[in-house]
Amino acid sequence: MAIFQYKAVTPTGETIRGELEASTAEDAARILQEAGNIPLQARAAGDGGGLDLRALLTRSGKPGAREVMQFTQQMATLLQAGLPLDRSLQVLIDLAENERTRRMGEKVRDHVREGGTLSDALESQHGVFNRLYINMVRAGELGGTLEATLARLADYLTRSKELKDSIGSALVYPIMLMILAAGSLILLLTYVIPQFTPIFEDMGAELPTLTKIVLGVGAALQNYWWLMLLVGAAVVWFFRAQFANPKSRLAWDKRILKMRWIGDLVAKMETAKLARTTGTLLVNGVPLLGALSIARNVMTNTVLQALLAEAANEVKTGHSLARTLTSSDTFPRLALQMISVGEETGQLDQMLLRVADTFDREVRTTIDRLMSLFVPLMTLVLAVMIGLIVMSVLVAILGINELV
Repeated sequence: MAIFQYKAVTPTGETIRGELEASTAEDAARILQEAGNIPLQARAAGDGGGLDLRALLTRSGKPGAREVMQFTQQMATLLQAGLPLDRSLQVLIDLAENERTRRMGEKVRDHVREGGTLSDALESQHGVFNRLYINMVRAGELGGTLEATLARLADYLTRSKELKDSIGSALVYPIMLMILAAGSLILLLTYVIPQFTPIFEDMGAELPTLTKIVLGVGAALQNYWWLMLLVGAAVVWFFRAQFANPKSRLAWDKRILKMRWIGDLVAKMETAKLARTTGTLLVNGVPLLGALSIARNVMTNTVLQALLAEAANEVKTGHSLARTLTSSDTFPRLALQMISVGEETGQLDQMLLRVADTFDREVRTTIDRLMSLFVPLMTLVLAVMIGLIVMSVLVAILGINELV
């Protein structure tokens, strides 16, 4: 048994905080529910982690994806428990630990109390809530299903975040390995190898070509590091400018899609985004054309964005979505077949969500496989480079010994 700190809302709408004893955070939440309260947060006392059931916006600055997800989960919980919208917003304000977040919540609450809709209030928050979010909330308000809509939004945001987190976790070790490799090489070239330079100069012997190259690289890093930083910054600026140019970005995205492994991975990731966004919107009552328009803005590859725009125009004239996407020969065939089945059976929304789940799993599997190949390859490259540096010194020393 452990002590858990909790935040909850009573049946009268009051916010309560305290501690209770339970085996797990899930048990703590269940105890709060059995007492008639709405659990918002339960975590081990003295621990910054734990299971954050309904944490609200707690960081300073503009709320990010995690805060929006938590806000949505908590709002759905409060509304499903029967609290009025303005009272639910007040609870969120009371729980906010960041002043800017609290002010944002107050603006949303005031807008609602003045007779405005929640979707309009969220739209006025300067890009905190994206177009997908606002359109789904608006559809939920029109259909009288705001609680269910927010619950679907919370599920959508949770799954999207899980995919991003899994990708980020898979990339942590390779990135750290690359940083350590670069640091090791720089240390060898700028500190260790230059220690041998006076010895070679005193002997006056002709150095091997490999040794000259290594010493030259080390001297360049020591004397012109600032120039290399400037060149690196210029390269970064150039590529950012190229990506900002629509034509250059389109050409780059085309090259990405043609790459053997990377292109397939990008296509699967974009397909998962398209399917989950469109499916979630369709389930919530948004028309197909509107859902495709929103989904196009969620995608990041400009080639696939253009293909989806063309598909939307074809759908507008009466063609099926699967048929129009098939003509591009870019989206995965499995996804197109599943979409076709969904259209034939009248369950396109559910089939799109299955497509999203399927390709989320495939993306995770593909990334794990790529990383399992990349890490040994990176280790081998690092070993070869360090071996060449050490060999350059040994060859020079052996040559000097022979002259002596």
